[in-house]
Amino acid sequence: MKILVTGGAGFIGSAVVRHIIGNTQDSVVNVDKLTYAGNLESLTSVANNARYTFEKVDICDRAELNRVFSQHQPDAVMHLAAESHVDRSITGPADFIQTNIVGTYTLLEAARQYWMQLATERKAAFRFHHISTDEVYGDLPHPDEQEGELPLFTETTPYAPSSPYSASKASSDHLVRAWLRTYGLPTIVTNCSNNYGSYHFPEKLIPLVILNALEGKPLPIYGKGDQIRDWLYVEDHARALYKVVTVGNVGETYNIGGHNEKQNLEVVQTICSILDVLVPKETPYAKQITYVTDRPGHDRRYAIDATKMSNELNWQPEETFETGLRKTIEWYFANQEWCQHIEDGTYQRERLGI
Repeated sequence: MKILVTGGAGFIGSAVVRHIIGNTQDSVVNVDKLTYAGNLESLTSVANNARYTFEKVDICDRAELNRVFSQHQPDAVMHLAAESHVDRSITGPADFIQTNIVGTYTLLEAARQYWMQLATERKAAFRFHHISTDEVYGDLPHPDEQEGELPLFTETTPYAPSSPYSASKASSDHLVRAWLRTYGLPTIVTNCSNNYGSYHFPEKLIPLVILNALEGKPLPIYGKGDQIRDWLYVEDHARALYKVVTVGNVGETYNIGGHNEKQNLEVVQTICSILDVLVPKETPYAKQITYVTDRPGHDRRYAIDATKMSNELNWQPEETFETGLRKTIEWYFANQEWCQHIEDGTYQRERLGI
């Protein structure tokens, strides 16, 4: 099987590529524009593998997408390419509209043209797997607001996006489902909770806190830090995504979560506690915690019900939050050079000869 992965140099995308090359006999064509958050250094372990190919292509470029489909003849698409940082979407939404909506439309049309000319057997087996986020659902009641058992996001939860980022992802989800219903393109959608793990761009909460802590910088927390997120270890997510694209049912939506609801403040405090043991210093790392003005429209709680993934596809996360977080902290401590490279573009320029 040959899988075309868009955004394969990004955080989740690179985990998917490493998983496929390292644990299956399938081939990967990585299509990535290499924006600030995409870095080929995340893929050094597979870069020279005969089953891996990289194409520096923007998913908004229809002519290049047509070439990639024609040249590589994939059996499936895993669409992860997206602008994904909420803060950036608030200050500059245009890139999110262009990549997440227009780019998804352009990819869908290139995939549909390619799929329509496939032989009957390959056409029936083809899959277009769109990877999305739980942020499309808006937010859920917070324990401060409601007593008793709290609801979770399910595959039928109505959409209510809060930010330009989540609105653009909701739009792309609707496009993908429309291309199934209108044109018959065999699509599947997954919506995931917050991912964490190695190779995560340093502006995101967990890597930002780890690196700031090690450098003696403030550890910023929005508002009171009581926002709740369901944390999913990225390698568990990669396993789930591969299972969906290979055995998931066309037309279905699958929610993928880590069963780890944590307040942001608790996440930061846990990182500090682990660092106190791994890299002790005179004062506890928690002393570096600072509180900053909350983000506009900040959703208070996300939580995924992943029962469908468990019951229908026999998937469960292997890492607890504590084991996954410790692995993540150990990785960042051992790979601070990677963080420097991704911020200054050193490896990227060397790899691309620029």
